[in-house]
Formats: sequence, C-alpha cells, structure tokens
Amino acid sequence: MIRLVLAADPRFTWDLVRDLRQLFEFPFMVNAFRAGTIVAVVAGCVGWFMVLRRQTFAGHTLAVVGFPGAAGAVLIGVSAQAGFFAFCIAAALVIAALPQSGQRSFSEESAVIGTVQSFGLACGFLFVSLYRGNLNGINALLFGSFVGITSAQVAVLAALGAVAISLLAVMARPLLFASIDPDVAAARGVPVRVLAAGFLVLLGAAAAATSQITGSLLVFALLVLPAATAQRITDRPGLGVALSVGIALAVTWAGLAFAYYSTYPIGFYVTTIAFGLYLATNLGAVARWAGWRPRRLAPS
Repeated sequence: MIRLVLAADPRFTWDLVRDLRQLFEFPFMVNAFRAGTIVAVVAGCVGWFMVLRRQTFAGHTLAVVGFPGAAGAVLIGVSAQAGFFAFCIAAALVIAALPQSGQRSFSEESAVIGTVQSFGLACGFLFVSLYRGNLNGINALLFGSFVGITSAQVAVLAALGAVAISLLAVMARPLLFASIDPDVAAARGVPVRVLAAGFLVLLGAAAAATSQITGSLLVFALLVLPAATAQRITDRPGLGVALSVGIALAVTWAGLAFAYYSTYPIGFYVTTIAFGLYLATNLGAVARWAGWRPRRLAPS
C-alpha cells in the first residue's frame, strides 16, 4: 500500500539517497530511464552533425511529422511508435530527393520542407479529429511523457539506436568532410549526395525516437541544444560529439527526475535545462570575447 501511495503521489525530500532510490523502484521509471538513455545517445550523436550541416529546419520538420504519424497509427489501431518512425523516415526520404546545390535550389528546398511540415501538421489534426477514443494522449504526443514506456518499446529503441549509431560511425569521416566542404569532398570522390540522403534518414530515425520522450514539438531540446552547446565549447569533432552525448544524457536524466516529482511534462524540464546550459555557455563565450575578468581586490 505504501508503495502504491508513493507511486501515485511522489514527493521530493531532503533525503537525496532515498529520492534517487525511489526513482528506480517502479518498472515504468526504469523503462523511462533506459529509453531516455538510448534516445539521448542517438540524439547527441546525430544532432551534432545536424547542427554542423545547418539542417535544423529539416530536423524540426522531421520532428513535427512524427505527430501525424503517431496520431494516424493510433487511428488505424497500430502502435504509435511505428507511426513515429514510418512518417519521419518517409519525410526524410522526401527531403533527401530535393536538389542540394545552388541558391535557387536552397530556396526550393526550404519551401518544400516548410510545405511538408504544414501538410504533416494538418494531417495530424485531421487524424485526431477522426479518432473517436480518448484524446488525453495527444499531450503526450506533442509534449512528451515518461509514463507507459514498455520493455518491448525499450528493446525496439535499443535495436534501432544500435543500428543508427553503427551506420553513423561508418559514415562519420566522409560525412564530416562533406559537411565542412561539400564541393571539395565531391571532387575527391566522396558520394556527397548519398551521404546527405543517408544522414537525413538517420536524422528522421533520431527524431522519431526522441519524439517518444520529449514529444513532437520539443524534439529540438535533445537534437539541437546539446549539440549546439557542445560546438560552442569545442571545435574538435570527437570531443564535441562526446560532449553533446554527455549533455543530452544529463539533461534527459535530470528531466526525468524532475518530471517524476512534479505534475509538469518531461518536455518542459528537458527543454528548460538544455536551454539554460546553452545560454550559460553563450554568456561565458561573450564574457571571454569581451575580455571580462573578475575584479580583484587590491592588497591592503
């Protein structure tokens, strides 16, 4: 009976050891931490390349497209997880088919990406209006939830995450070259177009996985902010990716803990913590650029 009361109304105390232990007393929280860890690692790695390649708009669109995918999957009676991945990867393939060079091509790409995003949102709200069941899960699709993550979903995320990280590791060096200077990379025989398409598919998979924790509207919290923070700290690719993953893990774990002991969704905490770290990093960079130093008292 005591365990049920704690699960229904958890309270934060000054006994940090007890509070930390309580986080892992219930299977749903264990699954949430497992899923969050997988998602953070994938988002940290893929997000670092996304920020480097300046494809945050495409990443945002892929994240938003996950909402109609999940809503449509629930409408036809299949897993929302399947809808997330199906729509995000399909949208990634559409974006990958767009022209990638020239000023005109860039404008056309942005226009098509925006069109895909708008059409996806419209489809999502259509699916929601057609669904005759309980609509309380819509907030979870949009803003994230750590409740209801099953062991089967964790296993699927682990398998997909392992595949995504393995593929990214294989293509990391040529992708880095193509991201920094695509023209020179193409002249050296690097398959720039194939790498771009493959990375967008990985980005779609990462957005789909992240959406299940943060919700479709707050995917940027894990895809963009940790990577952007890491790139503000260091220009070294290996260290930057590792730092991005570390920040994503810290933000996810802290967000899960705060959400467990409050009534607010996890997406709010993940976004707020990640933004706070990014803002602190930028303020530190501005202070260094301005030559600011703490004032020292003169010896008496």
